[in-house]
Amino acid sequence: MPDETALRNPGRGLGWRVRTAVAGRVVLATFGGYAIAALSTAFLSLVLPMVRSEAVATATLLSFAVMVGAVVWVFAARTLVRAALGLAIPGILLGGGLWLALALVDTASPA
Repeated sequence: MPDETALRNPGRGLGWRVRTAVAGRVVLATFGGYAIAALSTAFLSLVLPMVRSEAVATATLLSFAVMVGAVVWVFAARTLVRAALGLAIPGILLGGGLWLALALVDTASPA
């Protein structure tokens, strides 16, 4: 049970390590979540079996859910390293899938 002074001044009891860990999670959630969402949008825009404009719109709408999932993952992970790995692994897989999709999909515009 916390003491009364910590309850009266909630910000004073937190150390610099806790504040740094939270700041690191905020930065990771912001930039890592954006990267995952952007990679998934680009990847899904190329591989969804729809007309290109519908695929882009669907991928863009799905990217909002991907971003929220990434942010929830970062703050739910036990450590900051585990959170970073939880974003790095899907990022690498999405990057590889995007690279492969760009190599295989005909991206030339119709003339």
